[in-house]
Amino acid sequence: MTSIYQRALGRDFENLHPRIQERFGFSSRDHRASIGRGVMEKVWYGRAFTVPFLYLGTVRNIMFPQQGEQISFTIENYAYVDQFGRETVTWARKYHFTNRLRRFDATMIYSQSKHKIVDYLGTHQHLAVELEMSAAKNGGMHLRSGNQFFYEKWIGFKFPMLFSGYADVCEWFDDEIERFRIRVHVTNPVFGRLFGYEGVFDVDYIQVSPSEIPQDVKPRREERRD
Repeated sequence: MTSIYQRALGRDFENLHPRIQERFGFSSRDHRASIGRGVMEKVWYGRAFTVPFLYLGTVRNIMFPQQGEQISFTIENYAYVDQFGRETVTWARKYHFTNRLRRFDATMIYSQSKHKIVDYLGTHQHLAVELEMSAAKNGGMHLRSGNQFFYEKWIGFKFPMLFSGYADVCEWFDDEIERFRIRVHVTNPVFGRLFGYEGVFDVDYIQVSPSEIPQDVKPRREERRD
């Protein structure tokens, strides 16, 4: 079984740096996980009016109103099959600020109907974001967020972008320092910069059975609509 990212990129997957291919190339059948540890050189958020929205996000581990430099962090990527039979990859990010731990959790699946990755944000998969992914010129994985949808019980609607943001993300391998780099910018077309971070990290790969995947990296509720 190929990974969800290989399915999304097709032949473009071969244009990724070999270390990026390794990081994005495993599936649930490999019983393998990627555990990253490093430092966020900078974490920032936008103007003061963005703070209430970021505080709201902390309820479901979706962004947060905190900033700083040289922040220790971890990122855990486990591949598993969810209750709807979909190949899923966790993105459990933890930022160790001086006064508290912040989290930014997500799970990604490959949508058969949309032929692209859908990123479910937060602990309850309330917000589903369509992703456009490609190989960057530096061999990194580049993604941009697109349409966003809100789901709760029988409710489902396209989320108005006036109240959200577009993410531009690049993760690549820096051959000079032999470490991974990540850069994330979230912006709103009206209000400008909302949130972002950039940093460096190392990755360890571990063998893990489905029963050994930590429950805290999985969503508390899974949404079938993608």
